[in-house]
Amino acid sequence: MNLSILALAIFWTLRQSRVDPALAAITTVVVSFAYAFVVGVGPPVWRAALMLATYLGARLLYRERNMMNAIGAAAFGILIADPHALFGASFQLTFLAVFIIAGIGSPILERTTLPYARGLRLLQAASYDLHVAPKVAQFRLDLRMIGERLARFIGERFSLKMPAIVMRVAIGFGELLFISALMQAGLALLMAYHFHRATTMGMPANLAVIPLTEVLMPAAAVGLGYISTTLAKPAVWISGLALEGIAGTVHWLGSAPTADLRVAMPSLAMILASIAALTLAMLTARRARWAAGASVALLFGIAAWIAFVPSRPRLRTGVMEMTAIDVGQGDSILLMTPEGRALLIDAGGLPRWMHSDFDLGEQVVSSYLWNRGIDHLDVVAITHPHADHLGGMPAVMANFHPRELWLSIDKPVGELAPIVAQAQRAGMKVSVKKEGDQFDYGGANFHMLAPGRDQITGSMRPNDDCLVFTATFGGTAALLEGDAERPAERRLVEEHPEAMLLKVAHHGSASGTSADLLSTVHPRYAIISAGVRNVYGHPRREVLQRLQQAGVKTYRTDEEGAVSFYLDGQAVIPDVALLH
Repeated sequence: MNLSILALAIFWTLRQSRVDPALAAITTVVVSFAYAFVVGVGPPVWRAALMLATYLGARLLYRERNMMNAIGAAAFGILIADPHALFGASFQLTFLAVFIIAGIGSPILERTTLPYARGLRLLQAASYDLHVAPKVAQFRLDLRMIGERLARFIGERFSLKMPAIVMRVAIGFGELLFISALMQAGLALLMAYHFHRATTMGMPANLAVIPLTEVLMPAAAVGLGYISTTLAKPAVWISGLALEGIAGTVHWLGSAPTADLRVAMPSLAMILASIAALTLAMLTARRARWAAGASVALLFGIAAWIAFVPSRPRLRTGVMEMTAIDVGQGDSILLMTPEGRALLIDAGGLPRWMHSDFDLGEQVVSSYLWNRGIDHLDVVAITHPHADHLGGMPAVMANFHPRELWLSIDKPVGELAPIVAQAQRAGMKVSVKKEGDQFDYGGANFHMLAPGRDQITGSMRPNDDCLVFTATFGGTAALLEGDAERPAERRLVEEHPEAMLLKVAHHGSASGTSADLLSTVHPRYAIISAGVRNVYGHPRREVLQRLQQAGVKTYRTDEEGAVSFYLDGQAVIPDVALLH
């Protein structure tokens, strides 16, 4: 959009200055490629520059300037250079956006508003009425009659200009409204598929941002600063106001509660229906008006389906699922109860000393859940306040709006405090779980084993405060140890829990998974959540040896990626994900 506005300003200015059309086109293309080189924002700008060059090149050769042909030529050239670009979100969004404008928007506008926009030319010349459609001629006549009435108040000089300006603004606003809404509906599938987002504020944002960008780009492109800073000051002032307006609009609309809806992976039915609606809209855009209107309405309906209709999670019914999500050196466990309740135990995270902006909660955990068709969580639990367990929780809570938060700490401090505050602002039920708590939830039974009810939590050793519990369905149970260490495990042994599935403590650290624990619990399967080649040497060799000696079949996220276990009440069925 920025490049096209810049090109329009340059080309229009040169033509108004009586510059030769060929020179004006070449200059516009050169400046556009220079802009693409300077801003360096990647393939989308270069694709736009290539499309512009194709379009203006056709104009120089006196060929019909067909936007769809320009798009096709640019896409063909890019795919020759890089065939894999076809599968990238950037390529798909760039070309689908222009296809929507050229294949649906422009043909509809050509039959609706464009004749009236052209009818505003030479409004004072009645002879021009013979060269337009009867409805447009009547439109021109009505404007002249309005102009005659206005002449009594504003004079003959502005009597026709005023209604023409008002109608140009109204038509332009209507076209912007229609194209913005059409773009939002047409791109709904790709936004949901690649980014799990449903943009609801795109249309109102465009109504403010696009006109401001049309002011910003030409003003910022003025090279008066190379001649005189004094002459450049008005352009700088205008650019600054436009930029502040754009930033303010985005900030204001982006803060709305419905501005950023997160959605799960679209189902196959949604994908096929959206593709069919887009194709139908392009085929009928130049057909009968009722057909074009119906196809556009269908496109909007499917976009609303993608954005607002809850998805159906891909689950196994009647069993309890425990999946260790691969979050590297951290923990994140998805528990699905037999009745379909979704619980997330920890959400991974990176320690502060890594100084990374990568959000495991957004990029990994949320992505995994969305790709499973899960768009909400019933419960989130933080076993203890360590970054590799709670770092991703703020993003998860914002994306999936859970109803409850389970903790093991009585008085949250440090990194845990803002997460609890976020939960309270969202109206979530915050509860502290301790040893002895036992309850049924979603068809499964939960038994809390640690921390001790008399234990003072919030110590300098968060691992000692770790939430440890069993989740049981029928005759099968899973024991989740979090980062429990020897003191907690000694208390566990006294409780004599039994479980077919063990989530190994502390990523396989030597400080846990004692021989006494294994001989008490009698697990058949174990899962270790650890990062590939992590600096801690997890899982430790002695822990793996103890598991092997106890006859436990052990899985590791650093080797298998995400691993799921299905507890059907009689047996545990492991399932290794195909994709890590």
